Amino acid sequence: MPEPKYRRILLKISGEGLCAADQSGIDGTALLALAEQLKLVVDLGIEICVVVGGGNIVRGSVIAKDSPIEETTGHYMGMLATVINAIAVQDTLESIGVPTRVQSALAIDRVCEKFIRRRAIRHLEKGRVVIFAAGTGNPFVTTDTGAALRAAEVRADVLLKATKVDGVFTADPVTNPDATRLEHLTFNEVIDKRLGIMDVSAVDLCQRSGIPIFVLNLRREGNMRDVVLGKGIGTLIDGGA
Repeated sequence: MPEPKYRRILLKISGEGLCAADQSGIDGTALLALAEQLKLVVDLGIEICVVVGGGNIVRGSVIAKDSPIEETTGHYMGMLATVINAIAVQDTLESIGVPTRVQSALAIDRVCEKFIRRRAIRHLEKGRVVIFAAGTGNPFVTTDTGAALRAAEVRADVLLKATKVDGVFTADPVTNPDATRLEHLTFNEVIDKRLGIMDVSAVDLCQRSGIPIFVLNLRREGNMRDVVLGKGIGTLIDGGA
């Protein structure tokens, strides 16, 4: 087996990755599939942290549009949704023998730890998967940016951005059969062309921190493990030559 390319990774997955196609809420089959993908990487001795969104339950910027709820409140509701998702991922991972910790940017000490950077790093060093919840604890900041921030704080080697397709394409591969996958992009190309892979602020933070982003299809079985081993399918985003 080839030597792993990365030793510490941060996986960013949307809340929609925890539910069945075209559904909302949490789906046990999707949860277990995610946990099994993570376990394949844990078994390589790789340190893993996860940031999961909350859009399968509440999308804060959307809920406020058609209700009297203030947008700020909606964002806090979205943060709480990520905590629900985080503890769902935690229980699923532990059901297959993977030790975990959930750390939240909001204090909810009955169900998870408060985020403390040094403690998070220590958990990683002890082989625990650390699941970061509640974004940065601030409204108007997406989980993409929260993921980039946590990746920088724990000194991750790479940020894996999970999607439903095999990377970044020249067009939407779902609707355009002629779309081709781009194997490599630079941070500047993603920012200047507003490609929408992640928030510009998240890409900028990764660029300043020197953390590459790898966009991959997490639903392709074994793909995350293959990426860690340097042979997975997806798109690498870095500073270029």
